[in-house]
Amino acid sequence: MHGPASSGWLLVALCALTGTYCLARMRSGAEEQRGGAGGEALMGFGMAAMAVPAAAFTPPAWAWPVYAAVFGAAGVHALWAARTGPHHLHHLVGAAAMVYMSLVMAGSPGHAHGRGGSGVPLLTGALLLYFAAYVLLTGVRLVPVAAVAGGGVRAGWGDRPELARACRLSMGIAMVAMLLTL
Repeated sequence: MHGPASSGWLLVALCALTGTYCLARMRSGAEEQRGGAGGEALMGFGMAAMAVPAAAFTPPAWAWPVYAAVFGAAGVHALWAARTGPHHLHHLVGAAAMVYMSLVMAGSPGHAHGRGGSGVPLLTGALLLYFAAYVLLTGVRLVPVAAVAGGGVRAGWGDRPELARACRLSMGIAMVAMLLTL
């Protein structure tokens, strides 16, 4: 990722923590929490890896095509899963954005993330608009879920829908940040 190292490390931490929480959601007792948690964990960890500042680590040339292949496969899975729910279409767009960023980084001079200015402006702009709208919509929807009356059972960390929404919001913000630096 391009930009100052301090913001890159903050983005790494945000995405890694989000990916970790998504892994916890995969163990949830609620099927709706487990549904997309695996894809969201992959996205969080993949974004964390892409956001590592170039001054700390420059991936080898083969890493970017591997990222593109992994997220291409995640996109195919999201397309298949979209039959069951429209939320998976967002996973498809996210995977496509990750493939796009991987290909841009593979084509940048020296294969290092930190060169900048090598993306397709129209596609980058369209992805920026999508993720900015997603962030705004998710932010509006991030209202605390009302407690169930008389339900004295505490929900586990993986069963809290407001935390899942907050994770999706943070990944959307991170995607906007990564696309802005492309």
